This record gives sequence, structure tokens and C-alpha cells, in this order.
Amino acid sequence: MTACVRTSDTESAHGPRAQQPHAPPPRKRFRIAGADVSASVAVFLIALPLSLGIALATGAPLQAGLVAAAVGGLVAGRLGGAPLQVSGPAAGLTVVTADLIQRYGWRTTCAITVLAGLAQVGLGCLRVARTALAVSPAVVHGMLAGIGVTIAVAQLHIVLGGTPQSSVTANLGALPAQLADLHPAALSISLLTLLALVLWPRLPGWAGRVARTVPAPLVAVTVATALAGFAHLRLDKVELPSWRSHALVGLPEGPVLGLVAAVLTVTLVCGVQSLLGAVAIDKLSGARPGAAPGVGRSDLDRELRGQGAANIVSGALGGLPIAGVAVRSVANVRAGAVSRNSTMLHGVWVVVAALLLVPVLELIPLAALAALVMAIGIQMVSLNHIRSVTRHREILVYVVTTLGVAVLGVLEGVATGVAVAVAVALHRLARTRITCEEDSEGVHHVHVRGQLTFLAVPRLSRCLHHIPQRAHAVVELDGSFMDHAAYETLNSWLDSHAAHGGSAEVTGRGGQRITEPAATAHCGCRPWTPWRNHQCDTPQEAPRADGREQHQLAKGISAFQQHTAPRVRGELARLAREGQQPVQLFLTCADSRVVTSMITSSGPGDLFVVRNVGNLVPLPGAESGDDSVAAAIEYAVDVLQVKSITVCGHSGCGAMQALLTTPTTGAPTPLKRWLRHALPSLERMVGQGLVGTEGEREGEGGASGPAGVGTSGTSGTSSTTSTPRIAGRAPVDVVEQLCLTNVVQQLEHLRAHEAVARRLAEGTIELHGMYFHVGEAQAYLLAESTEGGADGGGTATAGQASDEVFSQVTPTRPVEV
Repeated sequence: MTACVRTSDTESAHGPRAQQPHAPPPRKRFRIAGADVSASVAVFLIALPLSLGIALATGAPLQAGLVAAAVGGLVAGRLGGAPLQVSGPAAGLTVVTADLIQRYGWRTTCAITVLAGLAQVGLGCLRVARTALAVSPAVVHGMLAGIGVTIAVAQLHIVLGGTPQSSVTANLGALPAQLADLHPAALSISLLTLLALVLWPRLPGWAGRVARTVPAPLVAVTVATALAGFAHLRLDKVELPSWRSHALVGLPEGPVLGLVAAVLTVTLVCGVQSLLGAVAIDKLSGARPGAAPGVGRSDLDRELRGQGAANIVSGALGGLPIAGVAVRSVANVRAGAVSRNSTMLHGVWVVVAALLLVPVLELIPLAALAALVMAIGIQMVSLNHIRSVTRHREILVYVVTTLGVAVLGVLEGVATGVAVAVAVALHRLARTRITCEEDSEGVHHVHVRGQLTFLAVPRLSRCLHHIPQRAHAVVELDGSFMDHAAYETLNSWLDSHAAHGGSAEVTGRGGQRITEPAATAHCGCRPWTPWRNHQCDTPQEAPRADGREQHQLAKGISAFQQHTAPRVRGELARLAREGQQPVQLFLTCADSRVVTSMITSSGPGDLFVVRNVGNLVPLPGAESGDDSVAAAIEYAVDVLQVKSITVCGHSGCGAMQALLTTPTTGAPTPLKRWLRHALPSLERMVGQGLVGTEGEREGEGGASGPAGVGTSGTSGTSSTTSTPRIAGRAPVDVVEQLCLTNVVQQLEHLRAHEAVARRLAEGTIELHGMYFHVGEAQAYLLAESTEGGADGGGTATAGQASDEVFSQVTPTRPVEV
């Protein structure tokens, strides 16, 4: 027989529209977001003229730029690990590709592109993509600047109406003769293109904002083409040969070492540029408002494999080498792309243009494309990058890399830059300045500037031994590194100096103390030693019976001043200026195990905390009432204007245990008088039938509870409340049940306070119930409930809920890095 299952039951058990056994899986409908379509058009309008311009600058067939743009969009867009990065022929590869074409010819260059793609795929499979990020940014920026200088100088000859030479030095040498032989038509079209590129993004007003939706490169090339056509200027224009005669890849021909170096160069430039671009696009897309939730961080190894696959296909089809392109990627993100579909669609538009728009493309003057590429080359020399490397004292690395790439070549220039970067790092590591001086008060100051390594130990030791015995010394370390040899030398001197009656302290930059005096230097505690059962590694002197607390307090304050105060001083200074502005009143038990800042991940100024025995909220006007809690509530609600109030109970509460076990006989101690405010909680639990009357509990052998506890049905709330539960399970014992019930009851007490009731009526404050299980280190929130039961929300509605449930707070899933 076939069992019949109701649809509602199936949906409730397995989610909506649960499929039947043996049924085929539901087919996913392919959808493209409108934002991706509009973004793909914007990227296409930028990519089309740039691809032709880069192909022109390299000396490759112009169709090779279109092939690379289409493959970069379709292959790299589909297989890459950076969904929003757009790949294609990049300006950073112009110099490398032009040199390869001149040396080996076009077909061999295509073969080198295929081999570089295979190398990229292999490196991606070895998961070494993040290694490329270890290259100094000064080297990367210098490489791009050197390539930009090379491009700009070469295209300047075409702008002036001439022909570029093979190297930067040759182009600079031929520039005076080129200036003497200007071609007015080419120069005018180039200047018009550059003028449009500069002015179009700066159009003012509403009309300018609308006009800027069209990319400036497209506008510049279109205006130059239209003017050249209307004026009938005699200029060299784009020539796209028939696709039937398009040159494809051939077998590599040339010296083996030269080909290997060429493959390594293309692999290095393509890989580093693509990976750095992916990281930059992650930052850009993550910072934009309303970022798409489906777009996560880039998978760099997958991105490297995708770039490699794209280079294999592009080289095989006769296209230029491919890398991530910053201009197109930034335009893609700013246009609102939400997935990789925009990148792939832009590749589709390039294919359509290459097949259907050939007559239109052949109207574009080469001078306009040269001006466009020259502008890109100039932009690659970024002033922001220069300021950044100057601020980090790496301008030498930047300049050497830039000149090396421009004069020697990309691979040679990068190698030179890396060597200089390593030399600068070693120089900084080895350069240490040590001075010793005595002030007017007889204190000897030893200043150490730089990293303290074994190379500086002789100078440090000589300076320390010049300090007289019994003198006070201050050693200031202005660096971020100290090796073992320097550490041993410094600590040995501290011990010896203390043994001879002297005193010394070691401070960091700005005079902040970073070590204890020599008398306590034997403590093995680290700055972040775990606080659990904290004990020093070395035996300590037994504290005196009358001074132990004072000793522990002094140690704690000293540790705070030494390690924590420097980290929080700035934030506390801000709070001191602005005053406290907490968003929450947190009312919890005085139990030492409940660390409010830890379990709520809050910092100074976040919580207004009120602690008392049993996290009680006395009713207004109650017998033996306590105005301190009411005063704190009134101050937090009316003066501080908190947005929420949380009542937090915890497992193993001593107050709740005392409420259950303390005899009613005897003198009314302060604890007994205070616990009278918790009697409504006990009555509430009695009304739930979980604990008997006083006589019943005495007959069962339990300890007698406090007076005033009525039988079931005598409490005003017993007939309308339900049993609080923890995430679907019953409380483990009566104490835990009372702890949970007490949280719910104290929330009702909160509502009786005039200030809270007024804010609740206005809808400007929320009440929350919380339960912290100490042994499990697990927090629970009182779920928001309706007449039908708990719905799993987080806001307490004490007194209105028909099913009070403390729901477990689960951690969010970590993001993979």
C-alpha cells in the first residue's frame, strides 16, 4: 500500500514543497538580475574601445583584443573566483606583449599565452595564490607605474602622428624629431579625445549626473570618430580583417630559455595583477551600501585557475593575454552588479559587436585609440600610490622598480625592485640607534631606536654597563621586535643591576611601561594569560594572611596599567569627553561568575549595569523596598534614555537556593529581608505545581522555605502562567526552574515602575529576559510569544505570554578566509 501523507505535515517536517521519494529534483530556473544586465552594458561600453586600443598598442591584430575581451568575460567570468572582477586585455600587459610580438612573432606569442595559462592553472591547483600577496605593494605599484610610463611614451608618438619605437629610451630619443614633424589631423583628434576624457566626468548639475551614466572612453572615441568623419580628415583608421584570415596559435619557435622567461613573465604579471585586483574589488564591493548577500569574498586559488583557463582559450583562439582589469571591474561594481552574470554578459556583448559592428568599428581613428591608451598609461602612475609608499618610507623601492620596468623590462624591473625591497627590510632590521644620557635628577635613560637584534647586543651591553650601581635607569625601546639574544642580555642586566641595589624599568614608545621592576621579573605570566585558574608558572612568596587581598588588588591594577590601559586609553578618553550613552540597562546577579561584558561582547560605555543578589527588581512601594534599584531604573530610563532593559538570571544562583532552603525561623537578617522581593517568583512556581507548600515540603524531608509561600491557587499569577522551558527541554531541577521563573517575574515587576510603563506605552523601550548557563557557557533569550505559543523571537513579553520559552542563542557561521 502507498502511504498517504498530508501536504501540511510534509511541509512542516521537511520544509515547504518537500519533494516525494524517487521524484526528480526540481529544476532551477536561470534568472539574470536587472542590475547585472545594466552593469554588463556599462562594462561593455568601456571594454570595447579599450580592447581595440590595447591591441593597437601591442602591435597585435586588432581582433585579438576583441577575442581576449570576449574570452575574459565568458571563461574567466564563469570559472574565476572573483565574481565581480572583469577580465580582459589589460594595460599592464601591453609592454610585455609588445616585446614578445617583436621578438617571436604573433603565433609564438599566442603559444606563450597558452603556456602561461597552463602555469597559472598549475599554481592555482597548488593553492599558492595568496603567496603573490606577499610581494611588497611598493614593487607592485612601481611595476604598474613603469608599465604606464612605457605605454604613455610609446602612444605619444601615435598621438603626434608618428610611429613608436621599440623601447622607452628610443622613444624619448626620437621625441624631438617627432615634435618637429607634427601631423595636425592626428594631433587634433587626439587632443579632442583627451579633452572629452577629462571633461566628461566633470559635467555639473543634474544633466551631468545623467550624462555620466555613459562611460567617458566611449564618449571620447565616439566624438573623435564623428568629427573625423564630418571633417573628412585623412587618418589611419581601425582595420579588422576577415575572421576567416584570423591568425591562431602556432608552435613556439625560439630559444628555450627565452621562451621560459617569457612564460614566467606573463604568468607573473597576469597572476599578480589579477589577484591584487580581486582583493581590491572585495574591499570595494563590501563597502558599497546594500551589497548583494550572495557575493562573498574571492577565492584566490579559483581565481588563478580561472585566469589560467581564460589565457589558454584566448591564446588558442589568437587573443591577447588576459588579466583582471581594474577600470572595468570598478565600473562593474559601481554599476550595481550583483553576480558573475554581469561579467559573462559583457563578454556576450563583445562577441555580438565583433560579429555585427565591424563596419562601425572601422570608422574609429587610430589616433583616438592611441590617446585613450596614453591616458590610461598616465593614470597608472598614481599620486595616491606615491604618497602611500612615501609615508611608509618605501619610495626608493617604488622608484627603482618603476625605472627598472621602463628601462630594462617588466621581469627585470620587478626582480630589481624585489631585491631593493629585501635590502631595505634588512637595513631597517639591522639599523639600531642606542643612546644613553643622565637627566638632572640622576636618572639614566637608555634610548633604543629600531629593532633590537643580536647585531645591536654589543652596543646595548656597553651602554648598560656604563650605568652606575644603585642608580635608577629607564630603558626605552622604540621598536617592534626583540630577538632572544637581546632579550637575554637585557634581562641579565636587570637582575644584576637589582642585585647591586639599583632599580630599572623598561618602557615602550612614549614611556609606557612594558615590564615589571626587577623584583617581580620572575613572574612567568604573559600579557594575555588565560584568567581561568590563573597561577604564575614560578613559585611565589606566600602572601600574608592580613594582606592577601590588597596584594592581589595591587597586582591586578599593575597588570591593567601595564597591558590593558594603553589599549583602551583612547576609547576611555572619548567616553570621558562625550559622557556615557549606553543603549541598554543590564540588570543581573552579583554572582562573580557572570561577566556581563564577556557574555554580551560589549565594551566600555555600552551597558548600564545594575547587579544585586538574585537579579531582583523590587516592586514600587513594596514592604522593605529598596530605592537603589528603582533609582537606577529611573536614571537609566529617563536620563540615559536606554533603548532596552535586560533581566539576566543564571544557573546555580545562590539567592534562589537560599530562597528555597533558608528556614523562616530566626532573626530577620538582611539577606532574608532582601529575598522577600523574590517571594512572588517562588509563589509563581508553586502555582505551577512544581514545588509543594511549606508543610508538604517539610513532610517530604525538604528544608522549610520562607514564610508567606501559599499553596497552588493562592498566588495571583499561578493560574495564568505556564512553566518556563529552555529550548524545548524542561529544567533539570527545582533551582533552575526557580531561576527561570524569577527572570519572568522580575520582568513583570519592571512593568510596574512608572518610568518603564510610560516608555512601553510610547513604544520606545523593549524588555528582554536572559538566562546564562554558567557550566555550559550558553546564553538563552526569553522568546517572544503570542497566544498560540513561542515563536522564537528575542523580545520578552512577560505577563502576556502563554508559553514562556528561553531560546538558545546560536553563534553565526564563520566566514571562510
